[in-house]
Amino acid sequence: MKRGLNSNQLKLIAIAAMTLDHLVWTICPGYSRVWWVLLAHIIGRLTAPIMWYFVAEGYHYTHDVKKYAIRLFALAFVSHFAYNFCFGIPFVPFQATVFNQTSVAWSLAWGLVLLWVNDCDRLKSWQKTIIILLVCVITFPSDWSCIATISIVYLGAYRGNFPRQMTWMMVWISVYALVYFLFIDKVYAIVQLGACLTIPLLRLYNGERGQWKGMGKLFYAYYPAHLAVCGLLRVALWGAGFVTAAANF
Repeated sequence: MKRGLNSNQLKLIAIAAMTLDHLVWTICPGYSRVWWVLLAHIIGRLTAPIMWYFVAEGYHYTHDVKKYAIRLFALAFVSHFAYNFCFGIPFVPFQATVFNQTSVAWSLAWGLVLLWVNDCDRLKSWQKTIIILLVCVITFPSDWSCIATISIVYLGAYRGNFPRQMTWMMVWISVYALVYFLFIDKVYAIVQLGACLTIPLLRLYNGERGQWKGMGKLFYAYYPAHLAVCGLLRVALWGAGFVTAAANF
């Protein structure tokens, strides 16, 4: 066994950080300035980059991209209802805003598609550019917006060059933080940059999966399940019609 962290361990870190983040959004809604709330949301920024990274890794190792894509789109479909229930967002999109209308799983699935598009020799460069732009429009309303999708593309394109992977990932996260700074909340724009804390964790990745083979199935089940539980807690604490600040972007 190599030293460092295997993919199972990194995914468990992502699950723990995600659970903490969503739980705090539920019990402390709004853009709170309380230190421990901010700390919890900063820790929560560990989750998305780990997800992106392992979509790119999964694309590299999978024997069947089509089946992998089907699993991710199925997750995105189920998670849409769980995510929207969690934060009090209407199931039918775009009733109040174009932002944050579905979960990040939607962007993960399309990120996988773009990895295939980027490697497809049958497509010309201009065709790939058009497809990427269209997918950016399609994923813009999701959590982490099209930033998640584009980050996956760069993580896959520069696989084997960790410094370049992380540089481009942080470039796109910085774009997301800038939008937050200009239009949402300046303090929480800085919170988004907490995603940089993922870099030393990913640097420890030893390229191994770990002994347990069920982590993928656990995540597919756990992601919508924990969102549904947080949704029940939201209703119990604040009422069915309450929308948390996390739903604003």
